[in-house]
Amino acid sequence: MTDFPKEFLWGGATAANQLEGAYLEDGKGLSIADALPGGPKRFEIAYNPEFNWEINLEKYTYPNHEGIDYYHRFKEDIKLFSEMGFKCYRFSIAWSRIFLKGDELEPNEKGLVFYDQVIDECLKYNIEPVITISHYEMPLNLVTTYGGWKNRKLIKFYEKYARVVLERYASRVKYWMTFNEINSALHFSVMSQGLVTSNGSEEKKNIYQAWHNQFVAGAKAVKIAHELRSDIQIGCMVLYATMYAYDANPVNQVARLKENQEFNQFCTDVQVRGKYPSYTNSLLQKYGFTLDDLDIQADDLQVLENNPVDYIGFSYYMSTAIDETNEEAETANGNLVGGVKNPFLEASDWGWQIDPTGLRIALNEMYGRYQKPLFVVENGLGAYDKLDENNYVNDTYRIDYLRKHIKAIREALNDGVNVMGYTPWGCIDLVSASTGQMSKRYGFIYVDKNDDGTGSFNRYKKESFNWYKKVITSNGKDLD
Repeated sequence: MTDFPKEFLWGGATAANQLEGAYLEDGKGLSIADALPGGPKRFEIAYNPEFNWEINLEKYTYPNHEGIDYYHRFKEDIKLFSEMGFKCYRFSIAWSRIFLKGDELEPNEKGLVFYDQVIDECLKYNIEPVITISHYEMPLNLVTTYGGWKNRKLIKFYEKYARVVLERYASRVKYWMTFNEINSALHFSVMSQGLVTSNGSEEKKNIYQAWHNQFVAGAKAVKIAHELRSDIQIGCMVLYATMYAYDANPVNQVARLKENQEFNQFCTDVQVRGKYPSYTNSLLQKYGFTLDDLDIQADDLQVLENNPVDYIGFSYYMSTAIDETNEEAETANGNLVGGVKNPFLEASDWGWQIDPTGLRIALNEMYGRYQKPLFVVENGLGAYDKLDENNYVNDTYRIDYLRKHIKAIREALNDGVNVMGYTPWGCIDLVSASTGQMSKRYGFIYVDKNDDGTGSFNRYKKESFNWYKKVITSNGKDLD
């Protein structure tokens, strides 16, 4: 069995809006995450046709406003990451800390200084920063004033923001990603595109127009990055859910093919290959339009072609099964990407189907298609963790989950796949993006904060903390 490469990037991943808190401190503006309520019904509320960002901001509780107070405790947290042996740490920059409304002429220096400090703290411990430029936290003003990413004006706003952060940090940060889980907009467009029912999410043309604008904006960021540093690595980032036809019925096989194209491949094809794939119009015609109906300007396609990404970052949490032949098939209700229940798989506390073999398949599928380095930048188990009387969490179930997925990566390496690194999601407990809860915990580090906002914010190591430290120290050889 192939060993993990010596330069393999072991680490963990977080997002600014889910852990920083300090949502209006040092000049920060409101982001869309700041205006999404907490709780399992947050998307149901956001997609109500009557949803109004400003009114709802006053109506609901918002766990993102405090996060886990990382803004004031990042040194403590990064020290803990170092103790685990992290080779890298994936985090995001809050766009609304740098440009409060997104359309200002000048950036907020206090926001830039904060990330200077975070980067310096990482480098102090020889931890490579891996920065996501936009991770579900676009400035709220870009939604309320401009209508979100379906408006081409956002290309310029993002380009300016990307130039500011790249020019500021590129000399110290080699690894970057343009947009988090860009393809997730197919199923929940609010976080990545700022689109809900009240501003056009029900029209698929708006989703695809928003994607086009993001593709162009991301390509411009790639161009800026490559001009600044010759060895910089800037990737795309997608949510990958391995897909199976439920059975051998050709109807389900074709349905799986088409769903896989739209969800798993389309956004990656454009960003990696620099052009729209051959199946694009076949895909769009089912929604009543073609690529010619989108606002694509003269040099857009050249920008895409000339600036493909260097690697593919992706999240992997689950697989899904496709069955179009049985209307009564039981659905996998917890899965972010839908599908029917797979009888061969167990599920997490939140109903996400657990499938480590699907990660090996995903790695093989993507590397075979693109021949670009792959980076597993999110993977993890959301679970109810119980802190005992000794302030300890014996999360053996998380260890079991991660062990099986790391073994799947090693098997993919043995298959000949080029995998750069592995950064499990929520390496420290944070606010869940999908449910707005603290009780859905992923971390190696327990944070004493509850769904109702109570708690001390104290940090406590879980059993998985020591286990992951051993994994990193052995470079993936010791998984027991």
